[in-house]
Amino acid sequence: MERRFFLRVTFIITILILLLIIIFNLNQNNKVSVEEKKEVIQEEAENSNYIKDVEYKSKDSSDNLYILKASEGVIDQENTNIIYLTSIKAVIKLKDYNSIEIYSNFGKYNIDNFDTIFSKNVLIEYLDNTIMGDYLEFSLNKNLMTISRNVVFKNNKSSLKADVIEVDIKKKDIKISMYEENKKINIKTLSKKNGSN
Repeated sequence: MERRFFLRVTFIITILILLLIIIFNLNQNNKVSVEEKKEVIQEEAENSNYIKDVEYKSKDSSDNLYILKASEGVIDQENTNIIYLTSIKAVIKLKDYNSIEIYSNFGKYNIDNFDTIFSKNVLIEYLDNTIMGDYLEFSLNKNLMTISRNVVFKNNKSSLKADVIEVDIKKKDIKISMYEENKKINIKTLSKKNGSN
């Protein structure tokens, strides 16, 4: 009888140990599953801020049209009025005047005030003029465009290198400057000899 009792107690203890092991393993699997679900949900939230083939159009009080296109954009999670853009092309269609085209690798666009920052390989094309640089701030409300960092201006008559070129779109006024007073703007006049540059 003692032997039977001992076997029963051993059997019950074994079953309890097995149940505890099973419960512990299930609990661990649930923790892993919950962590994986958290990662998936967080990834989905981040991806929901992603926009492909972005396009914005706006007009100012003078009926100048601003069109901004980008291959992709990511909405800032802390400020949903800001969108970070990639592969940008912008067109400023001036009323009763020619258009200005702007290209860059990256940018930052404010949906509220239409201010745009273009960065890396910035290129501005206007008539026969080309302006290249690393950084451009554009404000539709102020009608102001400021390009800086490694600025090069070229047309069929001349080329120049400067630190900053500021363009007032409304007044059609251009200011060219250097950061340091002792440095000078480098201007080269292109002359035509025998039909070539």
